[in-house]
Amino acid sequence: MRYLGGLRGDGILTCAGETIARAAYDFDGFLSKPGQVTSNGEIRMSPEALKAVFGRKNVQLLTDDGRTLNLQFSEKRLRSASDAAHVDVAGDLPVASGWRH
Repeated sequence: MRYLGGLRGDGILTCAGETIARAAYDFDGFLSKPGQVTSNGEIRMSPEALKAVFGRKNVQLLTDDGRTLNLQFSEKRLRSASDAAHVDVAGDLPVASGWRH
């Protein structure tokens, strides 16, 4: 597995097509097989909004630069009043050469 770099920015978090809130993201990209990019990292948003979607399926991040990223929470529990959560990321990820080092 090779580290590709980071992907950071802001976007709109949705769940099952419903807009939840604005969120900031900070993801790391990895090349796991030739041509296969995987990613994980952190999203930040208001504690209330995060609590409303934590652990749910069909969570997506529509980034300000036009990407649609599918998020899956990788932690089993959310810390009380937390504004951040770790996620695994799939979807419209950049190709291996599109990550910032």
